[in-house]
Amino acid sequence: MKKSTKSKIITWSVIGVVLLGIIAVVVVNNINARKAAEATMQTQVLEKGDLTAIVGATGTVRANQSATLIWQTNGRIESINALIGDKVQSDEELASLAQSSLSQSIILAQSDLVTAQRNLDNLLNSDTARAQAQLNLAKALEDYDKVRWNAVYADKPRETSQNVLDSAKAAVVIAQDRVDKAQKEYDKYSESPDSDLFKANALNNLASAKKALAEAQLSLNYYNNTPDSQEVSISEGEIAVAKAKLDDAQREWDRLKDGADPADIEAAKARVAAIEATLNLAKISSPFAGIVTDASGMVGDIVSPNSFAFRVDDLSQMFVDVEIPEVDINRVKVGQEVTMTFDAINAAEYQGKVAEVARIGAVSAGAVNFKVTIEVLNPDDQVMPGMTAAVNIVVSDLKDVLTIPNRAVRLVEGQRVVYILKNGVATKVEIEIGSSSDTLSEVISGDLKAGDVLILNPSIDFTSMMGGGRPF
Repeated sequence: MKKSTKSKIITWSVIGVVLLGIIAVVVVNNINARKAAEATMQTQVLEKGDLTAIVGATGTVRANQSATLIWQTNGRIESINALIGDKVQSDEELASLAQSSLSQSIILAQSDLVTAQRNLDNLLNSDTARAQAQLNLAKALEDYDKVRWNAVYADKPRETSQNVLDSAKAAVVIAQDRVDKAQKEYDKYSESPDSDLFKANALNNLASAKKALAEAQLSLNYYNNTPDSQEVSISEGEIAVAKAKLDDAQREWDRLKDGADPADIEAAKARVAAIEATLNLAKISSPFAGIVTDASGMVGDIVSPNSFAFRVDDLSQMFVDVEIPEVDINRVKVGQEVTMTFDAINAAEYQGKVAEVARIGAVSAGAVNFKVTIEVLNPDDQVMPGMTAAVNIVVSDLKDVLTIPNRAVRLVEGQRVVYILKNGVATKVEIEIGSSSDTLSEVISGDLKAGDVLILNPSIDFTSMMGGGRPF
């Protein structure tokens, strides 16, 4: 063998030995790393149990109702009837201004209120207006009939035929004859008492005959006297005026015959309310029952419009408003149980329930959140408006489900996985999870069952060898 060939063989042999040595070192290191990972491995036997899923958030406590009360006019404080911490009732007067310091319009409103209230009472409790309307209607009807009776020439033809005139004259003669006969018949009983039936009948016939004579004579006069154009115009004008007054009276009666007009009553009430509103400018009243939580001013202070006076809060109910991300909002429902703690109250947990869930989200810093209102069910004197509360909303309460610790879940290429020991070998299992709490998640799919040994802390070295990924 040539020397050069022998040298090449020796060289390749050395290279092979070195490579084998490197491979041996790598294998040994991997084995040692795996043994080290397995030595620190924590495991847990999977089993079914209960899972309470929550959605957490932070919010601020508020009262059921809050009102900031301000002065609405200039003046000098004359009395203060409530202090911070006092319980007050709805419409209770908290403070007032001295009358002498008020504007003239407010002072005069007191007398205007008396008149306005009296007018309202008259509408509600008196029939005077209705009776007066009825009387006015009767008088208007009487006047209209009288004008029509007196204005006999208003619609008379300009010319009367001789036949009509002769007929009217004959009617007067006939009527006069009847009167004469009736008078003679009545005279027969002149000495009889008035209770005599024959005398009464004779008197009645005489009265009827005289009435017929008067009408016949009026009719003859009507045809004997032809009115000129001026008389006709005056007559027509008087009738038109009387008719207009009658129509007005009829409308007024129709409006009041069933009692006071509702529109008049509402107008009178509005007048009273407007005057009362003017008078109320001189005082501060509580809009609802609650507790005075803030106050400003002393007797003798001069105030102006928009000057702060009081704050009143209804603490009978307390609420916490929180913002829930859009990814969680569909799991939150009205009536769900809530637990909460307060930064200002140590070692105390309070209960609540979801009272309202907003139906529209609000964008803030690029994120969409929904407002959820939580009622505090067991508030005490330590819970005050403005405090910060950490709330946990119980969105599901599952029984007898397969659960795994969240710290055992990893993400591999967007898929959640866990590792279990099968025959002493770590095996990756793809899973899907449902409801979650802070520490546990529900397994809804995957090759897992109760009794499997779950690896709780797959290390970086270990998961890299198993094809693992970053923690979930």
